[in-house]
Amino acid sequence: MSDLPPSNSDLQAAAWRNVRADFPVLHQQVNGKPLVYLDNGATSQKPRAVIDALVRYYERDNSNVHRGLHTLSMRATDAYEGARTRLARFINAADPAEILFTRGTTESINLVARSWGHAHLKPGDVVLTTEFEHHSNLVPWQQAAKAAGATLKYVPLLGADGEGGLDLAALDTLLTPQVKLFAFTHISNTLGTINPVAELCRRARAVGAVTVIDAAQSIGHVPLDVQQIGCDFLAFSGHKMCGPTGIGVLYGRRALLDKLAPDETGGGMVVQVTYEGATWKPAPERFEAGTPNVADAIALGAACDYLDALGREQIAAHDDRLVRVAMEKLSALPGIRIIGPRAGAERSGLVSFAFEGVHAHDVVTFADEDGIALRGGHHCNQPLMRKLGLTSTTRASFYLYNTEAEIDRLVASLARIQKFFAG
Repeated sequence: MSDLPPSNSDLQAAAWRNVRADFPVLHQQVNGKPLVYLDNGATSQKPRAVIDALVRYYERDNSNVHRGLHTLSMRATDAYEGARTRLARFINAADPAEILFTRGTTESINLVARSWGHAHLKPGDVVLTTEFEHHSNLVPWQQAAKAAGATLKYVPLLGADGEGGLDLAALDTLLTPQVKLFAFTHISNTLGTINPVAELCRRARAVGAVTVIDAAQSIGHVPLDVQQIGCDFLAFSGHKMCGPTGIGVLYGRRALLDKLAPDETGGGMVVQVTYEGATWKPAPERFEAGTPNVADAIALGAACDYLDALGREQIAAHDDRLVRVAMEKLSALPGIRIIGPRAGAERSGLVSFAFEGVHAHDVVTFADEDGIALRGGHHCNQPLMRKLGLTSTTRASFYLYNTEAEIDRLVASLARIQKFFAG
């Protein structure tokens, strides 16, 4: 892994290109052309350090955790709990016990919706979310509100293409004492919009509302400090931050977790079981019934080490450069309609666009012929798409191993696609 020079832009670009050597999957050809992977909003690629952590665990330490006195079990337990501590440092949680391992962002949000929602929501209450939300931060709240007889309300977006961000004036009207929970994304997976999460949490606290942040698109891209943000819950997935699939995190403030009943029950999360009932362990064990995903948790800790060694401020600056370049070059192509914020500083990591006369699925299919991986569709944002008058967009999403030269490849491919469909 290369150190990043602080100033010289040419040297800095070269250093980022060298990072690509850490990612084995990038060194291949697709349809006879070097792979350009621009689907990082769906999942990121994995560095050799993360792959090695997985292999090392399975070759050396594979065992169940928390339940054995033999050497392998103790080593596995130490590594698993060490990963929890590493994740706590990564987001500056006050206590490793505030880190719950889950399958990913979706399970994390559902855990809050079921456990917290069942215990606290009642008829007449309001759950507040936004028009940005991925289905995974929308459908769970629809179900929780329906089950409790509560009302679900939405903070609207501004602008015909969602370019104006959240309507904060409307938020002031919507945030009443009836709002018991406010769930919102940090960075939109479709528009790339960066929400002012600390400000949103501050406003929610003023009316006594619990806050839940979907950090799936921000984790690993920008520095995250849950204590500075002031959120109650924060959810993210490992696979979007150079970690494995099948592992995620729910951060929850200890004071809230201690009052929550478990969503799932079984082995490993009980203090004592009788024929009449059971008593629960404290967090985090209370929420991790059964054999956990030990290997992927350990590898996620290795991903944290990798990202911190590279520097999250530097990663954010690199993403910002790529987004600005992509927006400038894509905007110069006729027939391209950029969706979301117009200024690069107001978005992070991705650019979504509509291509006049060409369906997003066709764009993705033709780009794949050029070795370029994009994402096309509604991006699990169907209500947002309908609001914007769209059925789909094409999304190019960037990460630490992408380069400006790859953006040039994308632009050339789009020009070819445009020429083909123009007849």
